[in-house]
Amino acid sequence: MTEPRRHQDFLDAARVDRAVFALRPDYRALLIAVDGLVPGPSDAGSEALLQGAEAAAGAWLAERQVTELPHVVAWREAYQGFGAKPNRTRNSLEALLRRTPAGLPRVNRLTDIYNAVSVLHRIPLGGEDLTRYQGSPALIRATGDEIFDTASNGETVIEHPEPGEVVWSDDAGVTCRRWNWRQGRRTQLTDDTTSALFILDALAPLTDHALIAAADDLCGHLKRLGPDVTIVRRLLTAGTTGASGPTAGDGRS
Repeated sequence: MTEPRRHQDFLDAARVDRAVFALRPDYRALLIAVDGLVPGPSDAGSEALLQGAEAAAGAWLAERQVTELPHVVAWREAYQGFGAKPNRTRNSLEALLRRTPAGLPRVNRLTDIYNAVSVLHRIPLGGEDLTRYQGSPALIRATGDEIFDTASNGETVIEHPEPGEVVWSDDAGVTCRRWNWRQGRRTQLTDDTTSALFILDALAPLTDHALIAAADDLCGHLKRLGPDVTIVRRLLTAGTTGASGPTAGDGRS
């Protein structure tokens, strides 16, 4: 089986639970599976992207507080909807925007690219090592029994989400808590990642057009990270058939 076909099967099995769409019917997730990435440190291209993101965020934040930006407001409301306190556990977009005055982190070119795209398009965007997945991704409301592996003071710690918390998971446990707040260690990107999954989380007022534009931008930058990069993606929305309420809709880049 070719990698694009295998990754398409992986994305075809992805799902968003009806309980999540009941919480936010405007929610959409665009999943992108990428293979053939050549790992590498931050480079001139990723540095230019980060600087552009920092400049754009600086212009927005010169006019209003980060908590007044419409896309941040939407995610703070979503967090409150499942009982999270947005002042204590910030969505990934808000967390990145708050870091821009002092400078976004420089990690490696893969991480730098998706952080910059997240800021530039004002959308929460997560990246994970696809080879570490056990089964396909699912966005669910947790029972509280699921396993989430994280770290504290350099030591591995096993946590459990709160009952009703919105989490991304696979067959082995939670991969990201509170929708897009904190990713687990098991599936985190490393300096050796060659196959990755990216998840773009969208709420109104982000439009479908803006969501696709963000995905296209990300894919354009990812294609320069190796001569044999292949990309497959799938959009999940409410209002389509499926046992858990996911949408069909896929495409290759």
